[in-house]
Amino acid sequence: MSADLSSPSAAPVAAPSRPPHPLLEFWYHFKQNKGSLIGLVVILAIAVIAIFAELLAPYDPNIQFRDAILAPPVWYDGGTWRFILGTDDIGRDMMSRLMHGARLSMMIGLIVVTLSLAIGLALGLLAGFFGGMVDVLIMRFMDILLALPSLLLAVVVAAILGPGLVNAMLAVSVVVIPHYARLTRAAVLAEVNRDYVIASRVAGAGPLRLMLIVVLPNCVAPLIVQATLGFSTAILDAAALGFLGLGAQPPTPEWGTMLASSLQFLQRAPWVVTWPGVSILVTVLAFNLLGDGLRDALDPKLKR
Repeated sequence: MSADLSSPSAAPVAAPSRPPHPLLEFWYHFKQNKGSLIGLVVILAIAVIAIFAELLAPYDPNIQFRDAILAPPVWYDGGTWRFILGTDDIGRDMMSRLMHGARLSMMIGLIVVTLSLAIGLALGLLAGFFGGMVDVLIMRFMDILLALPSLLLAVVVAAILGPGLVNAMLAVSVVVIPHYARLTRAAVLAEVNRDYVIASRVAGAGPLRLMLIVVLPNCVAPLIVQATLGFSTAILDAAALGFLGLGAQPPTPEWGTMLASSLQFLQRAPWVVTWPGVSILVTVLAFNLLGDGLRDALDPKLKR
């Protein structure tokens, strides 16, 4: 005789477990890397300083205090709370210039990554989808760019365009385009022959829809990681161009330019060189740590 399922003694049927939300799953894997959490906190702090620089900075970055030229930081002998991090060789407050320099550095990273990612993505999609002569022409040109030292290529492009912050950003963008193009092409080649792409092609999807709607969303993960690491590369290369006199021009409070204009005071007033260098170091390190955490969280193999 069959058991009565409605009786109290019948075992309850367990409800099927719902899969975790993708964002919750991403955050679970991301927070396992403590270094990436530290990098994220530092980047958020720098972003807040960059956005609210006018409110947080004690002074205008270009105002000169003639009575406090090369004033030391507050913990040095002779330092005052008026200038917590000291002043430079013409009496400008170092803290104010560093805060406004954070805005420039974040803007440089954002513009360079956006521009180079857009161009590299387009070139990589074209090379991966159409192959043949299109692939050969695009990738051989990318190989030529990669064969040149990145900083040397940036210097050449900046020298051709002329010194300036905008031209420096364009020069750095040209240097990093091949990285996005090659990465996109490799991701497209791995996806273009999969069943869902073939099914979409049979259903009548055109090349543009296949590239942008079908394949591109499945190539985003490595591009996100590369773009995060590209922020640090952009900031570092732009600072190098500024140090060489090809980037932002004085009195713009850009960290590389601040380094270049303060080298002669290295022994007499080391803080004018130390603070811009430390700012570049911390920012680049934070973006690298964040990129490592994103790679661990977005790579299915590393998740397992």
